[in-house]
Amino acid sequence: YGEVNRADEVHWHAQGKVLNAGIAAHHLGGPSLTLATLGGPPLEQIDREFAELGIPRRWIVTEASTRVCTTILDRTTGVMTELVENGKPLKPEELDEFRRVYAEEAARADVAVIAGSLPAGTPCSFYRELVERTPCPAVLDFRGEGLLAALDLKPLVVKPNREELAQTAGRPLDDDRQLLDAMRSLNRRGAQWVVITQGAGPVWMASASRTYRLHPPAVDKVVNPLGSGDAMAAGIAWAIRD
Repeated sequence: YGEVNRADEVHWHAQGKVLNAGIAAHHLGGPSLTLATLGGPPLEQIDREFAELGIPRRWIVTEASTRVCTTILDRTTGVMTELVENGKPLKPEELDEFRRVYAEEAARADVAVIAGSLPAGTPCSFYRELVERTPCPAVLDFRGEGLLAALDLKPLVVKPNREELAQTAGRPLDDDRQLLDAMRSLNRRGAQWVVITQGAGPVWMASASRTYRLHPPAVDKVVNPLGSGDAMAAGIAWAIRD
């Protein structure tokens, strides 16, 4: 802190919940499409990376530049620090275009993953509008009032992590009983399944009548855990597709 820090290596990658899930879905095999709003200099870089990976994509081009976030990995301590830029507002016509294109793509999808935070100034009701336009099973990976407002539409899977669930519930989830109570509250409001990740800890799953605790295999060397939950959302979608 307060000093000049030099990076041994610098890597630029397409990131964010939607892009992470899209990359994971593609690598799992089978048809997939990544749909996102992009703008400014990052648009060309992200599109080039997706093209090199052979990932089908469709971008809604925006006047606002896509945010760039920085992740600092200290290899001596394993500590990760994130510098997260807030997303810039989008024009009403850009949001309208996203609604239209999303409905078009969702109409021919076997399963949809709706993930990520909304641009500044976008009402949280936007999430509900997307779920209403989803005729196929949906995996929802977002939090807060936007998630709560869409639960009565009975999404198949809701997949926040433990911290996001606590933010949505508006209270700390310090033990497993509190965690399960918060999960059950989402079930009662309409979520058919609630899946909660918590880093390297157990994954919890709950429906109205069943509860599971899954223990992920140990990973010998974790380089960067960012995007793990997003990849899992894609994995769930891949597994439940028709």
